[in-house]
Amino acid sequence: MLPAPRSKLLTADPKAAYLAAQTDIDAAIKRVMLSGHYILGPELAAFEKEFAAWLGTAGAVGVANGTDAIELALLAAGIGPGDKVVTVANTVTATVAAIGATGAKPVFVDIEPGTMLMDLAALESMLSELRDPKIKAIVPVHLYGQAVDLPRLLELAQRHSLLVIEDSAQAHGSTVGGKKAGTFGSLAAFSFYPTKNLGAFGDAGAVAGSDPALVEKVRLLRQYGWRKRYVSDLPGRNSRLDEIQAAILRVRLARLDAETAARDRLARQYLGALKNSPLSLPVVAEGRSHCWHQFVVRSPKRDELKAHLETKGIGCGILYPVPVHRQPAYHDASLSLPHTEQACAEVLSLPLHPGLSDEDVARVVTEVRGFFG
Repeated sequence: MLPAPRSKLLTADPKAAYLAAQTDIDAAIKRVMLSGHYILGPELAAFEKEFAAWLGTAGAVGVANGTDAIELALLAAGIGPGDKVVTVANTVTATVAAIGATGAKPVFVDIEPGTMLMDLAALESMLSELRDPKIKAIVPVHLYGQAVDLPRLLELAQRHSLLVIEDSAQAHGSTVGGKKAGTFGSLAAFSFYPTKNLGAFGDAGAVAGSDPALVEKVRLLRQYGWRKRYVSDLPGRNSRLDEIQAAILRVRLARLDAETAARDRLARQYLGALKNSPLSLPVVAEGRSHCWHQFVVRSPKRDELKAHLETKGIGCGILYPVPVHRQPAYHDASLSLPHTEQACAEVLSLPLHPGLSDEDVARVVTEVRGFFG
């Protein structure tokens, strides 16, 4: 008899997350269905309160998705047509699409080769050289689960009179100096896409902040600018996080710290087992904690390694293969971001989520080492 085929390992596994909390999630969904409240009801209000408390910020506003969260945060902070916003190009297009949706234009800065996060020295040089009064804000992307050096960024932003709106879509629980990402800037945007560390089972997002006036402005913008129903105080739009997703997120938020600890344990297994391999391993900056949304290695042989692992039933991801400034919709032939471009050619996400076992990680390590011989 032939041995049973081994199941494919995934970089992220929302189904496993559901099965791990199935009883509580099913009960939460049933509670909503029986409540008669499906939009902007008690589940969302409770989730917003619980998420803000978990973050350590004054308030949070649930919105339809992470892209809307960035856009609405920027709009609430006063960014609009004619403005420019600095960000990085090794991000999902959503970051730049959100900037564009406000009428503003993105300005790209290179990344650090180690952490692959925004290079603040390069940012300082660019701002000092350009002295462009149209640059009004910075959107740092907390990539893969590690935050930018936020105290240093805030000091730099203050000197240049710029806003900071954090893209915290991949940083649920990562910290700088013990303080959670998403609590430093004027506002922060979160995604709860199903593959995120704190994931819904559909599209969902939130904006968080410690300025009550800005948080309230986001709350108005997400539903037509209404304080009173059918009366628009601001020219807002429709971007609402529904009651079912909010109820699911309440269940998952209660499990998030334990799941982050599980991710950290698995990441440490990878780091120990692959430390003498030809791969470049993740760099965690001093004074910061990593929530391990992705375990990202680098190799000039990235594509060959990915193909090899796929033949062994190991799924891998590439976040992101083409930097935004080299994509057709945003292509800028005059712009060179060498560290960004090299990173996008080399990065590979190995499977990492709480549904993996120690044996699964060992299997990945064995096949990676087998590739390099």
